Amino acid sequence: MKTIEYTITDELGIHARPAGLLVKEASKFQSDIKIASPKKEVDAKRIMGVMSMGAKQGDLVKLTITGEDENEAAEALELFLKRNL
Repeated sequence: MKTIEYTITDELGIHARPAGLLVKEASKFQSDIKIASPKKEVDAKRIMGVMSMGAKQGDLVKLTITGEDENEAAEALELFLKRNL
């Protein structure tokens, strides 16, 4: 199991566009990927779940990745977060 913690720096938080891109990136991997905000935890491969988190600028989100390709997924998703959120 891999865990990534990241503080949202985007002034709009996780809104529709980055949520869609995050789901697209997470869906490339077979591992189970969960994302948690201070309010709730959801499947990172489900657009409605990611958008419903309501993660705002300054919120700490935590990704939990479990599966056969967890190392590759963790690397890719950490890079995605730094570049997009």
